[in-house]
Amino acid sequence: MVEKRADEVRLIVFACEAGMGSSLIGANQLKKRVKDAGLAIEVIHAPVNQIPANADVVLAHEGLAERARKAAPNAVVLPFKNFLNNPAADLLVRRLQAGEAIVSEGGPA
Repeated sequence: MVEKRADEVRLIVFACEAGMGSSLIGANQLKKRVKDAGLAIEVIHAPVNQIPANADVVLAHEGLAERARKAAPNAVVLPFKNFLNNPAADLLVRRLQAGEAIVSEGGPA
């Protein structure tokens, strides 16, 4: 299990398979929500095999979550099912606003 304090989160990566379509829309929605929440956190969109080493939190479709954990072993990985109705992104923004810890979900403990 990986955990990050809210004040440690500087880079959120919205990971995808190939970098097009719904995941890009989801990443842009998350960027807007983070900005609207007044959080000084960078949000980027990247293929799962190109997640930057300095990623703090990775949102990845549940089918890509294990690959994301391997690509970014020091990041909190939050899996989700639906790119556009994404409860993981909602929870992440709420926890960051509240200053709460972000904890990885699923996968090996």
